[in-house]
Amino acid sequence: MTDARLAADLTALDRDGFVIVPDALPRAGIRALDRELAAHFAGTPFATGDFYGHKTKRFGRLLTRAKRAQDLVLCPHILALAEAVLGTACERIQLNVAQAIAIHPGERAQFPHADQDMWGGVKGTHEFLLNVMWPLTAFTASNGATRLYPGTHRTPPQTLADLPAPVIAACQPGAAICFLGSTVHGGGANTATKPRRGIVVGYSLGWLKPYENPFLAYPPAVARQFSRQLTDLLGYVQHRPNLGNFEGQCPSLLLADTVPEALGAIDALRPDQAAMLAAFARNGA
Repeated sequence: MTDARLAADLTALDRDGFVIVPDALPRAGIRALDRELAAHFAGTPFATGDFYGHKTKRFGRLLTRAKRAQDLVLCPHILALAEAVLGTACERIQLNVAQAIAIHPGERAQFPHADQDMWGGVKGTHEFLLNVMWPLTAFTASNGATRLYPGTHRTPPQTLADLPAPVIAACQPGAAICFLGSTVHGGGANTATKPRRGIVVGYSLGWLKPYENPFLAYPPAVARQFSRQLTDLLGYVQHRPNLGNFEGQCPSLLLADTVPEALGAIDALRPDQAAMLAAFARNGA
C-alpha cells in the first residue's frame, strides 16, 4: 500500500469512523486460512447471551490455531493505520483481540455498540481502539455483514433512535473492514442459508487491559516461537515508564530459554523522563 492510500484511509476513518480497504491481503491466503480454521469452527459451541448471540460461534487464540492468522495481525498497512490512530495517546500499541466469528442462519442482528465502552473513563479526547474485521467468506446484506453507523464516532447516540442509517460492509475475502473503537456497529442478522465467517483483529492503547488475556492465550512457552514484532504486540515488552514489567524488567526475558532466579529492577523510562531524572541526580537534590 502507498502513502497516498494510507492518507486516504486515515481521512475516511476520521470523517466516517470506518473505512473498507479492498484487497488488503491476497484472497487466496484468506481462503486458505478459512480452511485451516474449519475444524475449529465446527467444534466450537454456539455462544450464550444476548450480546454474543445464540446462533453465533466465537473463539480466540488464533495465533496458536492457524499460522496464517499472523498475516492478518501483522499486515503492514493495517499496523500503519493503527499506529497513526492510536500512537498519539500511547508509547506503543498492543493486540487487543484476535477472534474468529461465525454468524449462523437465524441469528438476529447484534445490538449496536461502540467497543471502547468495554473500558471505563472519559471518552472523546483520543481513540482507545482500532478494530479490523477480515471476511473469511463474502459479507452480504443477507448473511450478517457488519453494520457501521457513520459519524457516531463524532456524535455518540444517546438512544437507538439517534442512530443514522447503517452502512452494510458488504465485501469479499481479502478486504479489511476498519472501524474506530468509538464507532457504533454491530453484526447483521443472517437470513441466508450459510454461516458468515470472519476474523476480528483489534489494536488498542498499550496501557489498557486487553480484551483477550494474551498471557493466558499465548504463555511464554508458546510466545517464544513468535517473532519479536508479534510478541511486542502481545505485551511481552514494557510500556514506558515501567508498565507491564516482570520483577522490574522487560517481560521479554521470559521468552529466553533460561530465566535468572533473581533479577534486579532496571528503569524503563521515556527519554524525557530519563533526562529529567538524570538532571535531578546531577544536582544532588
